[in-house]
Amino acid sequence: MAVRPVLKMGDPLLLRKAEPVSAFDTDDLRSLISDMFDTMEAANGAGLAAPQIGVSSRVVIFGLDANPRYPDAEPVPTTVLINPRIQVLGDEIEDGWEGCLSVPGLRGLVPRASHIRYQGFDPTGRRIDREVAGFHARVVQHECDHLDGILYPMRIRDMRQFGFENVLFPEFAPEPERSESS
Repeated sequence: MAVRPVLKMGDPLLLRKAEPVSAFDTDDLRSLISDMFDTMEAANGAGLAAPQIGVSSRVVIFGLDANPRYPDAEPVPTTVLINPRIQVLGDEIEDGWEGCLSVPGLRGLVPRASHIRYQGFDPTGRRIDREVAGFHARVVQHECDHLDGILYPMRIRDMRQFGFENVLFPEFAPEPERSESS
């Protein structure tokens, strides 16, 4: 369908609680989800929430096989999750580096529950109920935070662990372009 602009940190819509979806399997919902996938793929994202493209709906998408922004991440199944609920399973908290399409060029060390159960609905209204851990759990928590107006920098415990990707991780920075001399 279309690649939409991604709202950046500072936009007031990113700080609001999104509205629940009440109608499933509609043209509007299908169009929104299609645009979300196009936008996520164009930006090499691992996930995207509807508020990030200016839509106040409780819809998130996520999934990746291989992603240059997360070279060490295990695969996460492609999922559309509507009206999600998260239940933390266990007490283990894991710190991990996160980035966000709404906070471009930056990364921060964020504590997240390492094992969760998430529930919600797919685009047709069928129930989804999964227990996950690791990077999968991190991605779900990150995207669902967007639905409650929370951006990952709000969860960082130590601001010394927040900065520009190319400074924190120079090994992943693109090579500078070299000009040819005459």
